Order: sequence, then structure tokens, then C-alpha cells
Amino acid sequence: MGFRTDQVPVSPAPESFGISLEELRALVRRALAEDLGAGDWTTKWTVEPDARASGTFISQQETVVAGLRVAAEVFRELDPAVRFEALVEDGAEVKAGTALAAVHGPAAALLGGERVALNFLQHLSGIATLTRRFKEQLAGLKTELLDTRKTTPGLRLLEKYAVRMGGGKNHRLRLDDGLLIKNNHLRLAGGVRAALERANRPPSSKLAIEIEVSNAEELEEAIAAGAGRVLLDNMTPGMVKQCVALARQLTDRVKLEVSGGVTLANIRAYGEAGADFISVGALTHSAPAAAMHFLIEPDEGTDRRPSVGAKRRRKAARTK
Repeated sequence: MGFRTDQVPVSPAPESFGISLEELRALVRRALAEDLGAGDWTTKWTVEPDARASGTFISQQETVVAGLRVAAEVFRELDPAVRFEALVEDGAEVKAGTALAAVHGPAAALLGGERVALNFLQHLSGIATLTRRFKEQLAGLKTELLDTRKTTPGLRLLEKYAVRMGGGKNHRLRLDDGLLIKNNHLRLAGGVRAALERANRPPSSKLAIEIEVSNAEELEEAIAAGAGRVLLDNMTPGMVKQCVALARQLTDRVKLEVSGGVTLANIRAYGEAGADFISVGALTHSAPAAAMHFLIEPDEGTDRRPSVGAKRRRKAARTK
């Protein structure tokens, strides 16, 4: 079952998206300000101020849904009188033609929030759907699917939430979540061993440490220097298989992550090569928006004929 805004809080609990209610509402307000500008003039001059309507979000493709509570918050911000009823749960996979949510209330609020609500819902559902497709390719394997920090500025927390709804797991949220020593760090630090020696000094030694390598020689050097987690960067599945075999000969404590060049067509091969983790930036930076639309109908008893006041406003606008 979904939720209704007259049954539960409109917005998610802070732990759902990883942000507070205040942060989510601030994000929604910025999105609405960007879209509304000085006002929705089309609705103001064509729809009666007291008109009421009902709208339905409908999926136009097979979709993994994410972001329903964000869409609900869009309408709450415009008018608390709007009632938003989710008909499915985030994380549900639905077929084309499925009704996702029903919205009831002042027509002006439904029209004013339509695009922003769809933008959030389509974007987050697109990420969840692509994540699910990648996850399906790893069925039966122990390999875990991870996202990256390649996210839309300002939307990282929501996008990482969408990844979770698709069945993936989150890598680092921010740079302060742990150390990931990459090629640019290696150049500046003086190589694999030098970088790990620096990283393993207090206080950084208290954080999770991972180091990137590009070949078997660097992997062996990283393991010898005490690396607990190594990222195999831009390797072929065959190279990954060789590195996994080498690592298992040397130690049973190191975890191996694959990143770079991973697609739906080859992720299975990387998983079968023995990687513990596979991180895919495309989950958030290249996911296509899910196809869906929002159909609005006037409520029964709503008079669609322009009132005298509306006629006067339109006449006044034409004479200016």
C-alpha cells in the first residue's frame, strides 16, 4: 500500500532520504521558485481561482518507482489543502499504465506543481530503474552494486536514495566519509606505498581507507603496504580475474572493487571475475528519466465556464 498525506507526514522521515525535513522542504522551495518565477500566469488567466481538480500520476513504461514523497511535498508546499495519495510504494516495479499516485485539491496547486513534481519523480525513478537493471545482471553472485559521487549538484542525497530503491548500495556520500586514494593522489603522494603510509597515520588511520590501482604490480604493492580495500580501475574482466586470483594468494582480508568501463553488457563478467564490489557512475549521471505523465480532471461540480471576474481580468489584460 502507498500513503496518504492525511494519514502520515507529507515528507519522509529524515532517515529515509538521509536529509532532514527542513532540508527537503528547502530543496522543494528552490525548485518551485525556479519554475514559477513571478507566478503561473497561464493558470491565473485561464482557470477559476476556486476550481478544484484531481490528478493522477501514470507510468508510461516499466519503472521502478522512487520519489513519491518528494512529489507529495511539492504540492504541500504550494497548498497544504492538497491531498496526495500514493498508490504504490517507492521501490516497487510497475508496468506501463500503472497509476502511481492520486492528487486532489485546488486546481491552481495541481497545475503549479505538476512539472516540478514530475521532474523529481521521473528523475529519481529513472535512477532506481537503471539501478535495478544493473542489479539484475548480478543475480546469484555475491558482488555488491555501488553508486559513486557522480551526482547532480544539490541532489546527491535524493539520487543515492533512488539507488537504494533500485537495489544498489551507497558508496561514500562525501569526501569526509573515508579515504579513497585515486590516481591524482598517487601522483602527488609519490606512489602506492607512500600514499598508504601517509594515510595510515593518525588521525586518518581511523577512517576507512581504499586505494586505486591500475595493474597487478600496483595491487601487489598495495597489499604489501597493508591495504584493506583496493579499487581496480579501468581493467578488463580478464585483468580483474587475474588480480582477484593474485589477491587471494596473498591475503584473505583484502576487498576488491571494480570501477570504470562497466556497462549493462559486461557487469556480469566483472562479477563472475570475483570482484567484491562494482561501482557504476552511470547509475546517477546517465540514467534516463522514467516516462510518466500527470493527468488532471476537474472535480465533479466544478464550473469550467469563466466567471464575470475572470472575463474582466482577461479583458483588462488585453487592453494593457
